[in-house]
Amino acid sequence: MQEDSLTRWRLILGGNEADGTGASLNTQEAQIDAALAALYDFQRHGKFDYGEGGGRTGGSGRSQPGVARWLGDIRQFFPQSVVQVMQNDALQQPELRQKMMLEPEILEQATPDVQLVATLMELGKLIPSKTKDTARRVVQKVVDELIQKLEQKTIQAITGAINRASRNHRPRHNEIDWNTTIRLNLKHYQPDYKTIIPETRVGYGRKARRSLKDVVLCLDQSGSMGQSVVYSGIFGAVMASLPMITTRMVVFDTEVADLSEDLKDPVDLLFGVQLGGGTDINRALTYCQQIITKPDDTILVLITDLYEGGNAETMRRRMAELVASGVQLVTLLALDDKGAPSYDTQNARFLASLGVPVFACTPDLFPDLMAAAINKQDMGQWAGEMGVVLKGK
Repeated sequence: MQEDSLTRWRLILGGNEADGTGASLNTQEAQIDAALAALYDFQRHGKFDYGEGGGRTGGSGRSQPGVARWLGDIRQFFPQSVVQVMQNDALQQPELRQKMMLEPEILEQATPDVQLVATLMELGKLIPSKTKDTARRVVQKVVDELIQKLEQKTIQAITGAINRASRNHRPRHNEIDWNTTIRLNLKHYQPDYKTIIPETRVGYGRKARRSLKDVVLCLDQSGSMGQSVVYSGIFGAVMASLPMITTRMVVFDTEVADLSEDLKDPVDLLFGVQLGGGTDINRALTYCQQIITKPDDTILVLITDLYEGGNAETMRRRMAELVASGVQLVTLLALDDKGAPSYDTQNARFLASLGVPVFACTPDLFPDLMAAAINKQDMGQWAGEMGVVLKGK
């Protein structure tokens, strides 16, 4: 046990002058050490060396084959969760990111995940033609996995919320919600007749030809929001498939782009996003205000860290106008699994003063968030019940 512990410390500390353990490594442990050193020595010294059999090359100049081999080896040596951490650490280094993303044979070796998609979105037009097909396959794989994970829950949550929101108390026979009606009328049970007198009837309401709710997803596409944009694109595509709501997707930096037509293909949508650049929230809200036709039946989900590069005073006035018009405004500082983001506290406090909840949301909670918004629940109370920390208070 002690020897195993020393080996682990040896792998953590690295070799040469950093090694004070005196532990020796077997062949496989030496390969693991080489894979770790290739990345984390590179972070310190700016040089990536990984040779034919793993390990340092002594400056052989074969850095791109070395990157591809390194990606394959870390999948062999480490569990998936560790591979993703190491891969994402590599993507933080501009030189390695360029090698990994711009060469198709190297990109093929990468483990597809949300961060990898966000990096491809950030590179955007820099991706050469020879790599675009590979990049699209990577994005398609991640999109398919996310839809499989999130689609059913989203559909169930939103469909149930729409049904509850559209209930009426004078339903026709084929519109009656029998489970709810029976529960409400149990007190009217007639023992002699062994039946219930349905004095109160609850129905789902008649099916409308038009949507019952409008949803506008307004996404900050600055570089720090990459994973939020990926998840928003998936949720937007799922919601766009539901006939009872109309979904629009608007992305912005210093310019505004309406990607609603691309919601039918989330891969095209994600390739249409250009991460990076400045932020003009006011311009985006101005556009959203123009496309909202049913403010009382509209949910505007603003996903941004609230750092305004435009006119902050005008932005706040626009927010107040939207809320006063009846729009249900929800502000998410992030839609991802990364934890508490950096955000503008003054703008968060202003939104809180309008009664607009400001918080970060994980992807698994987003369907429930939309259901609560559709039913016009107190979103601050909902966030508290979900254990979400409200900002701006």
